[in-house]
Amino acid sequence: MGHREDLLEGAKRCLLDKGYARTTARDIVAASGTNLASIGYHYGSKEALLNQAFLAVTEEWGDAIGESSGVEPSAYADAFERFEAVWGQVIGTYETSRSLWKLQLEVISRIDEDPELRKAIAGPQQEGRKGLAENFQRLDPETDPEKARTAGLVYQALLAGVMMQWLVDPETAPSARDLTDGLRVILENGSPREDG
Repeated sequence: MGHREDLLEGAKRCLLDKGYARTTARDIVAASGTNLASIGYHYGSKEALLNQAFLAVTEEWGDAIGESSGVEPSAYADAFERFEAVWGQVIGTYETSRSLWKLQLEVISRIDEDPELRKAIAGPQQEGRKGLAENFQRLDPETDPEKARTAGLVYQALLAGVMMQWLVDPETAPSARDLTDGLRVILENGSPREDG
């Protein structure tokens, strides 16, 4: 690996160990075995490097979930069974990915003060939705972009909500079965009651 790749790997480790705000340029240099000048030369600034590293760790998690949820929909008896299986895999990563989820919340809390950070994650967020639709539902964003977009929005909303519940209180956070049963209830009681 060259200095650019070493810096990115070092920054990823620092983000997961220390978080965004507490990671210094010196931390990255120590973790990567490079020098301070390399950060400016390859990335322009520490913040640009951290933004790139944040996107990389998030994408790596998404790729790992995509690989583990690679069973075709036809392998399940119905859509609910597949939904539960996929969420079981996602929830199964929460303890080992806890530092990533804490990092996600920290980064989101910073976007109002850091317009560059907001710009850095806006495009990848849209791509991430497509990836969620593709990985969780086997929807091809190229052949059915609208279905992939809307399914990705729902999965992203669920992912963020479930993640926050697991960070706050793992004892009462939803299981894959809870999510599936809740979805059944919502769909069974789907039409609003008309009063009066």
